Amino acid sequence: MPTVARWWSNRSDPERVELYTRWSFYSLFAALPLIALGLLGSAEDRHPPLAVALFVAGAIGTTAGGILLTRRGLAAHQRSEPLPQPTVVATFAVAGLMAASGAWAFSSGDDPTPAVPWSVAVPLTAVLTACATVWTTRELTAHALTVGLLSGVASYVDGTPLPAAATQGLALFAAVLGVLVAFRITVWLLDVVQEMARSRGVALQLAVAEERLRFARDLHDVMGRDLSTIAVKSQLAAALVRRGQAGAVEELDDISRIAEGSLREVREVVRGYRTANLAGELAGARSVLRAAGVACTVAGDEAAEALPEQLQAALAWVVREAVTNVLRHSRATHCTITVTFSEQETELAVINDGTDATAIEWGNGLTGLAERLAPLGGRLDVAADGDRFTLTTTLPRGAA
Repeated sequence: MPTVARWWSNRSDPERVELYTRWSFYSLFAALPLIALGLLGSAEDRHPPLAVALFVAGAIGTTAGGILLTRRGLAAHQRSEPLPQPTVVATFAVAGLMAASGAWAFSSGDDPTPAVPWSVAVPLTAVLTACATVWTTRELTAHALTVGLLSGVASYVDGTPLPAAATQGLALFAAVLGVLVAFRITVWLLDVVQEMARSRGVALQLAVAEERLRFARDLHDVMGRDLSTIAVKSQLAAALVRRGQAGAVEELDDISRIAEGSLREVREVVRGYRTANLAGELAGARSVLRAAGVACTVAGDEAAEALPEQLQAALAWVVREAVTNVLRHSRATHCTITVTFSEQETELAVINDGTDATAIEWGNGLTGLAERLAPLGGRLDVAADGDRFTLTTTLPRGAA
C-alpha cells in the first residue's frame, strides 16, 4: 500500500482528477455485466435461452465498446474534436442488441415486469454516458428523452397500462438525465482543474519573465551610457591617430577608465542578483507563491534588514530553497514564513500544507543548506504533522 500511496501522491492535481474521471466511466461499464446478471436473477419466470445468451453477450460487448468509446471520447475532448462516428454507431448497435434481447428475455406476456424497461434503459444510458465526454448537456437531454420514451414503449408492449408505462418512461428519463449530467459535470471539473494548472504555469512564467526584464533593464542602465561613451571616444581617438594630432593617448586612457568602471558596475549588478538578501527574498517568496496560487503570509520581515549581512545571506538561501520545495514537492494552498528575533538567536520558520509525510526525505537542497549553516553554528530542522510540513532554521545572533 505505501507504493500505491506514493504512486498517487506523486501525481499532480490535474492527473489525479483525470484518473478519477476516467475510472468513474470505466467503473460504470465494468458494473454493466453485473447489472445484467442481477436483472436475470430478479425475474421469476424462465427466460428463453437464446434471449438470455444475447442479453449477456450484449452486456459484455457494451462494456468493451463503452470503455473504448470513453477513451476515444476523452482524447477527442482534449483536442476539441467530435466523437468518432464508427465507434459511436457500433457501440449503440451492441447496446441496442442488449436492450432488444433484454426486452425479449424479460417479457412474460401475462404479468408485466419492471425488468423490461430497465433492460432497455441501462445499456443505452451506459453508451450515452460515454458520449457525455464530448456531447453537450442539450444533446444528452434529447437522447435521455429518447431512452425514456423507448423504455415506456417497451413497458407498454409488455402489458403495462398506458398511464403506468408513461410514468415509468418519465421516471427513467429523469433518472437517465441525472446520471448523464453527473458524468458531464466530472468532465467539466476536469477542464476546470486543467485550466487552473495552465494558468498557474503561465503565472510562474510571467514572474520569471518579469525578473529577467528587471535584470535586463538594470544591465541596460549600467552599460548603455558607458558603452555609448566608449564608442564616441574610440572614434575620436581613431580620428586623432589618423590625423597625427595629440590627445589620442588621453582618449584611450579615458576609454580604459570608463571600461573598468563599467566592469565594476556590472559586477555589482550581478552580485546583487547572486547575493541573497533576506528582505528581498521574503518579498520575492510572497510574490512567487501568490502567483502560483498559494496564499502566503510573511511575518517579521520589517526587522530583517537589521541583521548582519552574513546572517541575512544564510537565511535568504533558506527562504529560496524552502519556497522551491513548496512549489516542486507539495500541493500547498497556504504557506507561512516567520522570522523571530531574540538576544541569543534568530529563527526562521517556513510552514506549508499539502505535503505527503511519507515522502519526506533530505535531498541535495536541504543537505546543502545544512552545510551552509554549519560554519555559522546554525541548525536546520524539518518536521511533518499530517500534511503540514515545517522547516525551521536557527542561527545564533553572534554567528557573523
